Amino acid sequence: MTRTALIFWGGWEGHEPRACADRVMQMLTQDGFHVDSRPGTDVLAQGDLGRFDLIVPMMTQAEIAPEALANLIAAIQAGTGLAGFHGGMGDTFRAQPAYQFMTGGQWVTHPGDFLDYRVQITAPDDPIMQGVGDFHYHSEQYYLHVDPGIEMLATTTFDGTHAPWTKGTVMPVVWKHRFGAGRVFYSALGHNAAELDHPQAQTILRRGLAWAAR
Repeated sequence: MTRTALIFWGGWEGHEPRACADRVMQMLTQDGFHVDSRPGTDVLAQGDLGRFDLIVPMMTQAEIAPEALANLIAAIQAGTGLAGFHGGMGDTFRAQPAYQFMTGGQWVTHPGDFLDYRVQITAPDDPIMQGVGDFHYHSEQYYLHVDPGIEMLATTTFDGTHAPWTKGTVMPVVWKHRFGAGRVFYSALGHNAAELDHPQAQTILRRGLAWAAR
């Protein structure tokens, strides 16, 4: 049976939401999904979202109507998967703690903006991370507030160059967890569409999307 996915996109244009949505749609289609890609959040209030096996948010700094958020949360709790990356999932609906509880974390800053940093794989035996060794990455090094209940798959360590008090802080970069009957996956990698072609970042994302899907 073909699995189905919904991508909803919009918000801050700096994250190239439409281009990223198109790129993820291509990945999912190649991996056998039937994909529905929609701008905005209105689709979240339209009917039973449980008809989708996976929902991918790509909506930086946006707002959402209460009924749409309640419908999204209910679908994930009931077994639909949730997966996404960078600010499109980790900086979405800032004013909604219920959304952050579901995702497992929230972006707060990226000291130094774009820089070179290292990603350390902490769960090399996890199917999402198998064969992916530690790697260098050039982008925003996300500083997040995270749920201690998440299952960390990769981390990064801040060196304190741009915020000295963060020196030595180990920060999750990739994680997964359960929310009710649903699986939730998040990767902090992928500022724009071009970054989705980074070999390790793309492998992690594609596997994470597949893992989260029902």
